[in-house]
Amino acid sequence: MSAQSGRDMLLKLDETGAGAFATVAGIRTRQMSFNAQSIDTTDSYSAGQWRELLAGGGIRTASISGGGVFKDATSDARIRELFFSGELRNWQLILPDFGTIEGQFQITSLEFSADHTSEVSFEIALESAGQISFSAAA
Repeated sequence: MSAQSGRDMLLKLDETGAGAFATVAGIRTRQMSFNAQSIDTTDSYSAGQWRELLAGGGIRTASISGGGVFKDATSDARIRELFFSGELRNWQLILPDFGTIEGQFQITSLEFSADHTSEVSFEIALESAGQISFSAAA
């Protein structure tokens, strides 16, 4: 895979819950991380006293974060509504030449900041709230 333009990594929100995804406008930075907790099954009979882990055990999570400036009144309002209601919604993260990650997420953080010489900006954090799917790029 060759280098990709960061602007091609898109964060999309299912605004109504009907499966129609719209790009969240004004996002300048995006990041996604996957985590898997391990379950330690080490005991006094473990070979050489090396740690042993339970295969497939533990909890898997996905986190998405991003930041930018509000540019679209519809998606801006929807993000604020979702944060204050605590509602779960389907989101997509499009990774060019890699694929699409999709699943239910909850907005866990929404921050605003501004400098007197620039625009108001925001930071958003999402945490997975169920199984995540991955579709490879065609």
